[in-house]
Amino acid sequence: MPEASPVETKVRELPHRPGVYLFKDRLNRVIYVGKARDLSKRVSQYFHPSRRQLADRKTRALVDAICDLEFHVVKSEPEALLLEGKLIKEYRPRYNVSFRDDKRFLLVKINLGDPFPRFQLTRARKDGDGCRYFGPFAHSGSLRTSLNLIKRNFKLRTCSPAVPGEADYRHCLDHIIRNCSAPCVNKITRAGYVALVHQACDFLEGQSSEMLSKIEEQMRQAAERMDFEKAAQLRDLVEDLRTTTKPMKRFIRPFDTSSVRPVQDMEALGTVLELAEPPHLMECFDISNISTTHKVASMVCFREGKPDRALYRRYRIMSFEGQDDFASMAEVIRRRYGRVLRENIRKPNLIIVDGGKGQVSSAWTELQMLGLKNIPLIGLAKENEEIFRPGISEPLVLDKSTGALRLLQRIRDEAHRFANGYHQLLLKRRMTESLLDDCPGISASRKKALLVAFGSIDKLKKAPVAEIAAVPGIGQKLADVVAAFFERLENRPIEANLDAPNEEDISQALPEEFEDE
Repeated sequence: MPEASPVETKVRELPHRPGVYLFKDRLNRVIYVGKARDLSKRVSQYFHPSRRQLADRKTRALVDAICDLEFHVVKSEPEALLLEGKLIKEYRPRYNVSFRDDKRFLLVKINLGDPFPRFQLTRARKDGDGCRYFGPFAHSGSLRTSLNLIKRNFKLRTCSPAVPGEADYRHCLDHIIRNCSAPCVNKITRAGYVALVHQACDFLEGQSSEMLSKIEEQMRQAAERMDFEKAAQLRDLVEDLRTTTKPMKRFIRPFDTSSVRPVQDMEALGTVLELAEPPHLMECFDISNISTTHKVASMVCFREGKPDRALYRRYRIMSFEGQDDFASMAEVIRRRYGRVLRENIRKPNLIIVDGGKGQVSSAWTELQMLGLKNIPLIGLAKENEEIFRPGISEPLVLDKSTGALRLLQRIRDEAHRFANGYHQLLLKRRMTESLLDDCPGISASRKKALLVAFGSIDKLKKAPVAEIAAVPGIGQKLADVVAAFFERLENRPIEANLDAPNEEDISQALPEEFEDE
């Protein structure tokens, strides 16, 4: 077998992370810049023999000219898109076509010196114009949706005159529908209006958790009312807001090549934590505690510095009501390592929890009760990337460029992604649940037809049988069945269901760990 070239060796070491890759020729010139959701999968496609045979002449010429590879890991696909555009404009690679013109990503612009400032979209940032800029934003559709919501929520004007007056007010409907505070007719002072503008600016900079929580609560209420169309609209709105207000990395200069070296990073982590040996097997836990409806946790495993997805686990938190990250962490640690002891599963060399002192203390207490205090435990607090250890008050702070910290960040981010994915899955399942699932003769298509016709279960319950029968696909016979079903539900005594298992039985009947589906 021929020896692998230096480029092919680098390709094999690429991480399964979003990022940007740069191909260079024999003179070390950048000849192509590309982005990827998964660097390892995307870049390896260029060098696969079967794909190379099917490639066009331009792609084959590109691959033949590649003598070196550089890559940059980022946190998300939108960041990869932004960085790709910046690097293409900087290097102007011969094999790139997109982004070589002057087209740029959208920015939000506002001049706080105007009498009544308003948000505007632009693609060019002008230095010294006295304006404040936000962005760039990779998703223009999400940005426009979010900006419209911000204007309505903070009651900012959308009209174009520099100083709107009474003539503009007469031709405007925004004040009538309460989407504007109407500074044009002095219904708000300039100071009051500018204060609203500053709040909107804070929102664009990421201080959006309160509004997101309100919209998520409205989404859950709509789902509980079986108003699925409204719930879906609110869900899309939340996604747009998160996309717009998510902090983006500012790419100032071409920075040092990012590289992931799993084994070296693992050994470096063992050294800085003063472990007896490198953490060949690490398990990391994260809690997704967005609401009391679904409290879930995840456990991801890294073996030799790389993800081992076959060992990933996910949990529903079941031992208490309400929200409590510390109690949730205690429960999942107790369940995981109780099972490890019962089934004689290999113990990890290092346990990592997402959080600070509180999460570490909860996890450490459970490990001590299980007799596993010999397993090293740390917590990684996200805000300042501080490492907390049991019994040590001061956190350990590593340089952000070290491979040890980057390895911890990778496993923490993977646990966070896995927990959030499970939470979203359960939420989608709940949005499709309905009392009609238990009604005889009602298929999924008939359930949808009834909910579309009446809008909610409550309205369906009160509807005359004749109206139910008039729904396409139902008919008189099935309408009688539906009416009788709801009548039985209304008349059923609460204590009649004597065979239902109690809370403890339900807990025992559920699997301790939920495998990835």
